[in-house]
Formats: sequence, structure tokens, C-alpha cells
Amino acid sequence: MTLAEFLPIMVQILLIVFLVVLIILGIKCIILLNKTDKLLDDVQNKVSSFDSIFSLVDSFGTTISSGIMNIVEFIVNSINKIIKRRKEDEEE
Repeated sequence: MTLAEFLPIMVQILLIVFLVVLIILGIKCIILLNKTDKLLDDVQNKVSSFDSIFSLVDSFGTTISSGIMNIVEFIVNSINKIIKRRKEDEEE
């Protein structure tokens, strides 16, 4: 067997090995993508379960904010009335 006969056979064997390795890597990538997809679905389900809690906290915060704004507005109006009465008393 000469070198001219041996090299094409060696190249074909190496190509077959390379093809097998690529197939194995492709299968492993598909398995990895399936696991990642399951993990992302699980994370999305868990995040979706927190959506109701976040909306509850948001509505609670909005209610408290509007309540505090009403209290502040009442206090400011009361102070303005007192100051206005004092100015009227001083003018008389």
C-alpha cells in the first residue's frame, strides 16, 4: 500500500469521525436547548405567579399615596385658612 492509496482512506476515516462528532454535538445541543426551554418555562410560570402580588402591592401603594395626598391637602388648606384669617385680623 502506497502513500497515494493510504492518504485518501485516512482522509475519509477522519471525515467520518468528524461527522460522527458533529452529530453527537448536535444531539447534545438539542438536549441542552430542551432543558433550557423547560427551565425558562418554569421561571416564566413562577414570575407569572408573582404578577398578582405585584399588582396588589401597586394598588395598595396607589391607595396609600392618594390617602396621604388628601391628608397633606387638608393640612395645607387648614394652614392657609389660619394664615388668611390672621392677615384679615391684622388688616382690620
